[in-house]
Amino acid sequence: MTYSELGNTGLRISRLCFGASSLGSVFHSTKEADSIRAVEVAIEGGINFIDVSPYYGHYKAETVLGKALRNIPRDKYILSTKVGRYGQDGVNTWDYSASRARASVYESMERLGIDYIDIINVHDVEFQGDLPGGLQKVVDETLPALVALREEGVVGHVGITDLQLKNLRWVIEHCDEGVVESVLSFCHYCLNDDELADYLDFFEQHHVGIINASPLSMGLLSSRGAPVWHPAPQALREACSRAAAYCGEQGYPIEKLAVQYSLSEPRIAGTLFSSANPENVQRNIEWANAPIDDELVRKVQEIIGDQRRVTWRNS
Repeated sequence: MTYSELGNTGLRISRLCFGASSLGSVFHSTKEADSIRAVEVAIEGGINFIDVSPYYGHYKAETVLGKALRNIPRDKYILSTKVGRYGQDGVNTWDYSASRARASVYESMERLGIDYIDIINVHDVEFQGDLPGGLQKVVDETLPALVALREEGVVGHVGITDLQLKNLRWVIEHCDEGVVESVLSFCHYCLNDDELADYLDFFEQHHVGIINASPLSMGLLSSRGAPVWHPAPQALREACSRAAAYCGEQGYPIEKLAVQYSLSEPRIAGTLFSSANPENVQRNIEWANAPIDDELVRKVQEIIGDQRRVTWRNS
């Protein structure tokens, strides 16, 4: 495993990172024992960055992750979680108020069984953009609450996440320098969409560390095809399906190529994948350490064609 500096945080994170959303059974039913072992395999393989959220599985992912971390020394992992997006009894809720953000941090620490969070993020800021106060509320209320916790030593660093890169940029532009220390972007540095590349200079100019997520583009880049709930337009789904079929004909799983491609940009500190299957975790680690087939990347992107950089609204 190789490691990179995350902006100016002083944190050195693994290039391949573990996303704990699957531990919340957000994609399909999972077994707790498998989920715990998946975390252990990740740590054993050199992965030291774990990302989670109270939203994943309506608190389940944090709870299961907390059980997995009980027997792992605290210095073996860097932990990231979030505030702002939640769920109760299967219903999604959003609350970006300062009071809720502060309470959420302590609730997450209790579920996770820790007394310090390395990075706390405002989760999917675009949803606050649809609420009273818009993104300005994230700047004026949510982030200052998290910065106060940083100053108190409860959290180490503050970040923001979103699908829409323009929202991440807007928030950073409207904050004081140093408030936002990292960004987590998903589905924008993968075989079918490399829009994140256009923003790397901006984030670096503001000394913001960059974390990429979902190398499989939420399942678009998979041999079994995108899940039925995937919000991508049909033309993009079909293009990715053709690309996956071509990779299969070459005896090179598109999942392997997708993981390798997402890890290929050195200015991105780490890339998150998620799995509650220990065998899948081990396989991703092996793929990350194998050389990439550049010619196959070219051919796959040619097949995707004019559907590259086609995106969708978060849901």
